[in-house]
Amino acid sequence: MSRLAICSVLTALVFVACSEDAPSTDEVPARPDASVVADASTSLDGGSDGDAMPTSCQIEGAVHANGEVDPANPCRRCDSSQSTTSWLSLPEGASCGDGKLCAAGSCAVKCRIDGALHEPGAANPANECEECRPAASTTGWSPRETVPLLVGGIDPATQGWTTLAVSQPASLTLGADYTRLATSTNAGARTSGQQLLTRAMAVPTDKPFGLRVILQVEAVTPHNQLDSGAAILGSLTGSVGSSADRSQMIYLDSDRIGWADDTASFSAAVTNGEYHTVDLVVADDRKATVSIDGAVALTRNNFTTTGTIAVGDQTNDPNVDGVMRVRSVGRICPTVH
Repeated sequence: MSRLAICSVLTALVFVACSEDAPSTDEVPARPDASVVADASTSLDGGSDGDAMPTSCQIEGAVHANGEVDPANPCRRCDSSQSTTSWLSLPEGASCGDGKLCAAGSCAVKCRIDGALHEPGAANPANECEECRPAASTTGWSPRETVPLLVGGIDPATQGWTTLAVSQPASLTLGADYTRLATSTNAGARTSGQQLLTRAMAVPTDKPFGLRVILQVEAVTPHNQLDSGAAILGSLTGSVGSSADRSQMIYLDSDRIGWADDTASFSAAVTNGEYHTVDLVVADDRKATVSIDGAVALTRNNFTTTGTIAVGDQTNDPNVDGVMRVRSVGRICPTVH
């Protein structure tokens, strides 16, 4: 075989070998595009991959970050670990603002004490001188100055009060925040209107106590000794009071306050269109102190009480009448006096 023929054979064999071993360009895998890799590793909700926790909620077409509060209800928030499409309600009693807690799914002014929800002003069952006061604390009882006995604007009968010694003309009406007592005398009459609001077992008979009355005297005629058209009684026997009750009764005239037995009085602008706070405090030694708007006005020793109190027009003497607005009556808590 000639040298030319041998070279031709060898060239053909090399070409065949190379054709069988080398891959075709169609079989070489394409290099992935970087943007495709990034899209595959990032979830639509912000997670890093398909196993990552979502970090936002999509509710009613809007995206909310995890932990974001529902603008329409502060007792709901986005918790993407629970749902990415709806709000999650906060637990009962959770804080939802200053002095506010979540209750039945809504934000309300309440206290949550010892696992129970309480309305503002609700008393501690174990201590009547403590109350729920959310502005001070939503998680504990707060001290209060008085235990409410009468709240103006609410029917006194539903609060344990009785209307006694009613003679006409007399009326009892309710305002927005007061109870109005009014009496008068008909022309030429020998008696006048008489009306007392009374509350039995309002104060202890054998212990110190304090009584606070917040009232406005619209009009009053001068008292008679032991009788008054605008009176506060820290003790009452029967319908008009015994001589002892009436001696230590507090009268309110237009320009002064005093004991009804006329042993002492104190100048005060009673009928000036304003509400006044009258405190009667009886100490361990039975010494009684009366103050008006914080100023000590009267004192007396040996104060006694039947436990029943009263406020209003105590007498049917003609032309001894009064018009009073009573905003509240309360038993003063020991820490105050």
